[in-house]
Amino acid sequence: MLTEDERAAIQAFMRETKRIDEYKRALAVLELEDRVPLDRTGLKEKHVQRIRRNFHSIGAGAFIDKRHNNSKVLLTKSQRDEVLSMLASSTPNDWGYISSPFWSTRILGSVIEERYGVVYSSRTSYYLLFKKASFSFHLPGRKYEKADPQVVAGWGKDHYEELKGAFGDPDVVILAEDEMVLTQATTTQKVWIPQGTSPAVIETNGTRKNRSIYGFLNLKTGKEHAFISERQTMVQTAEILAEISKLYPKNKIMLLWDGAGWHRGSVAQQAIRECNISQIYFPPYSPELNPQEHVWKKGRSEVTHNRFIPKIEPVAKELVNYLNATRFNYSLLGLRST
Repeated sequence: MLTEDERAAIQAFMRETKRIDEYKRALAVLELEDRVPLDRTGLKEKHVQRIRRNFHSIGAGAFIDKRHNNSKVLLTKSQRDEVLSMLASSTPNDWGYISSPFWSTRILGSVIEERYGVVYSSRTSYYLLFKKASFSFHLPGRKYEKADPQVVAGWGKDHYEELKGAFGDPDVVILAEDEMVLTQATTTQKVWIPQGTSPAVIETNGTRKNRSIYGFLNLKTGKEHAFISERQTMVQTAEILAEISKLYPKNKIMLLWDGAGWHRGSVAQQAIRECNISQIYFPPYSPELNPQEHVWKKGRSEVTHNRFIPKIEPVAKELVNYLNATRFNYSLLGLRST
């Protein structure tokens, strides 16, 4: 199946190409996908299937007749400057990729080929262009399917003034809370290694011991308060809330957290009242809104990713020590302490 991006790339190629044979190859792939007879192109179905397979592998280059391939090898200096300006001032949406707001090497390569007739033999050339444009590589974040953008926007409107007042009140402490589960199962993330060397291998095991970690991020100071727990329950939550209250005996505490059952449970809510804590629930299925989620990502990256964990307790303590010793300056709804 063709993705929307691939369809857009094919359509862009058809608009730009000056060769009728290349146009027909691209058209045939679209017609094959839409189960339209290939009479207009004069190509056999097996031939078009082969073109489609090549397109999935190399992009629009699959439509080019290699006997007439006059693609240039390198961009000129002025063309490179134009590409850098393009990266800084536009997105793939502006070049026909309607469902791709972010640049990738594949999309950049297609645009360069369409605009300048240049096809680099290695992705490294595209990496260098991104680097020259001050781009860095990131994996896109995930968004829950059930998340309702209108609910999230409404939450921001409903609580913005309240949060703004709290940020401006020196007597109020604003804490964003969440929990994570640390397991002995090895977690990995992509790494760069020298070309020609063997891929890194990290030892792991099948053990599934775990620890829960409660995290409270002070949004005014960036100070983290992390606690190790056997599990996540309303009783454990109440005990940790009492510890948090002791840390700020002279302040009002505004607590932002999600609607987990151990938060809403009667014992936890009793602790909320006894500690005189006000609370705001984040909207459902919107973890990206909670700054504490970003703390977990940083902690995992620095301490637990790409690491064999023979015993859970020492690593849990190491992670908590790192979190509590590190400042995490995140804003909420664009608000931060001045």
